[in-house]
Amino acid sequence: MRFDCSTDLDAAVDAASAALRDGALVVLPTDTVYGVGADAFDPAAVARLLEAKGRGRDMPPPVLIADPATLDALVAERPPSWLQSMLDELWPGPLTVVLRAQPSLTWDLGETHGTVAVRVPDDERARAVLRQAGPTAVSSANLSGRPAATSVDEAEAMLGESVAVYLDGGPSAGSTPSTILDVTGPVPRVLRQGAVDLATLHRFNNTIEPAGGGAGA
Repeated sequence: MRFDCSTDLDAAVDAASAALRDGALVVLPTDTVYGVGADAFDPAAVARLLEAKGRGRDMPPPVLIADPATLDALVAERPPSWLQSMLDELWPGPLTVVLRAQPSLTWDLGETHGTVAVRVPDDERARAVLRQAGPTAVSSANLSGRPAATSVDEAEAMLGESVAVYLDGGPSAGSTPSTILDVTGPVPRVLRQGAVDLATLHRFNNTIEPAGGGAGA
């Protein structure tokens, strides 16, 4: 099914949320590129997401949430004060943060090594789906190795019938993905440079290493 968010947003959100709860995949617009999502707490659905993209368990998807307050239920420890200030200013927005996952969570996102990457997207359509469906594993809507989709047509051409519901939000705001910041080690480091630049991150913590600036980055 395909829905036009500009003309029937309520039906689009209801259909996408229902599909996610049923274990199906959904393509939705975000503030960066289009994403393909699955219920984060449904291991079979997450496995279908990775299979649809042609991606292995060694590249687990991040989790999108509707409200920053949900973060406390997903992570093992509260963010340090500098990170909390960063999130207060930059969420919702194109910043994904990798933290230690709450060990009691019953999910399987892949080989996360006890971590979870979390983001609050700055897109009301996406957050409307997330409010109904809950935390959702979302990766860029593309086949692995191909450019991320910036329109629903591009997403559908790559993912086809592996996705149950497509939400058409028009052309994406840009083609730059979110910046990924890993704060699980002794020194925070950028895993992927994206829409939030290093200078902005350094306003909150000037020890953050740039992408490629540390082991495994």
